[in-house]
Amino acid sequence: MVYDYRYAAAAERQRQLLADAENFRRARQGRPRRPRPGRRSARRSAGHDRPAVLRDGSEVLIGPVGPADVPFLADGFARLSARSRQLRFLGPKKQLTPAELRYLTEIDHHDHEALGALDRASGLSVGVARYVRSFEDEQAAEIAITVVDEWQRRGLGTELLAQLAQRAREEGIRRFTALVGADNVAMTALVRTAGADLVRRESATLVYEIPLVPQEGAR
Repeated sequence: MVYDYRYAAAAERQRQLLADAENFRRARQGRPRRPRPGRRSARRSAGHDRPAVLRDGSEVLIGPVGPADVPFLADGFARLSARSRQLRFLGPKKQLTPAELRYLTEIDHHDHEALGALDRASGLSVGVARYVRSFEDEQAAEIAITVVDEWQRRGLGTELLAQLAQRAREEGIRRFTALVGADNVAMTALVRTAGADLVRRESATLVYEIPLVPQEGAR
């Protein structure tokens, strides 16, 4: 059997993300929580979903992901092709474990934010975008974007990235990083459209950095 170091690296990266999530959770315990203006609820509700029309006329609702969204994420993952799962997780991925589902839904919407997209017509999950703030640099965050196969090439990834960037700016994040498989043409095109710079090449992956223009500068 040929050993593929990409898969080992991907598995290690996933373990590190879960460990970081646990570190953030423990660091917050016992520390007073100060309310933030406009802070979003950790539970999905219609009042937090924003309608968006994609370039092909499709309509979606985009809102913050919370614990109630476990069934939506599990269903969306089940509808991904093996190829899409491999591109997203940088290796084979047959299922999401209970620990991974907790990590993906039990988030604080500050250091870790996730926005889910639902098909307005069917109510099915069609995409998710998330960032996780760097433990070393509070102004940087790593992003990941997943769109189910039948909704790819409609502009959903672009819309999710734009709304995720807006949330990141509100939380003091000034740049995104993205770890992308070298063969992931769609994600490479998406981040480049957003103004990403290639900052590092690894064995089978590319690392991009996307500067986030502050709201005042954008206006």
